[in-house]
Amino acid sequence: MSYVSGKNLLIGLVMVAAALASIALTPSKKLAETKINLEQLVPLEFGDWQIDPTITPLEVSPEVKAQLSKIYNETLSRTYVNKQGERVMLSIAYGGDQSKSLQVHKPETCYVAQGFNVKNLGDSPLLFGNLQIKARHLIATLGNRSEPITYWMRVGNTTVYGGLGQAINRYKMGLKGYIPDGLLFRVSSLDSDKGQAFRTQEKFIDALLSAIEPSSRSKLIGTESSSDLVSDAK
Repeated sequence: MSYVSGKNLLIGLVMVAAALASIALTPSKKLAETKINLEQLVPLEFGDWQIDPTITPLEVSPEVKAQLSKIYNETLSRTYVNKQGERVMLSIAYGGDQSKSLQVHKPETCYVAQGFNVKNLGDSPLLFGNLQIKARHLIATLGNRSEPITYWMRVGNTTVYGGLGQAINRYKMGLKGYIPDGLLFRVSSLDSDKGQAFRTQEKFIDALLSAIEPSSRSKLIGTESSSDLVSDAK
């Protein structure tokens, strides 16, 4: 066998091996085979909070809505009010397939698409029991409207920070042969006092999670704190 033909054979074998490895590492089974019914999962009343039908969370444009419908299997938007007159807007979006092209979108993307200016205030983890929730704070402004936002993303069994966190968790699950599901949880308030708004939102989140059974609560916050400390502000 000549040197050239031997070299070509070796290259061919490497390419075949790479193709087979790619097939072997391509996840084929969804981590969550059942859908989430957000309307049933999230109670209409809990603690000191109840539905306020007078305010609707941010409505997206038809173009954005069409794009989001390809990513999410289930969405929920409600506004709650307590006896002190504090209001919190809640939006949850769930997608059963968190492959790269279908991963949940961060609020920064959706708000900017609606014409808002968005300022990322950084990571602000929440602690519920022994579980750390990788939450983030934003401020979205449009004219005189100031909307402090708290949100997190769950990918598989853990919450993650940013696009890099999504990618790392998706890769980890892919090595096990699974396509993870994902969820975006967002609360916001119309308030120029961001400190007060974030305190109210944290109080709301704690009351909501406390009112949900642990088996259902895990669908919102996962079941374990991620050891991945990567923070991605992009």
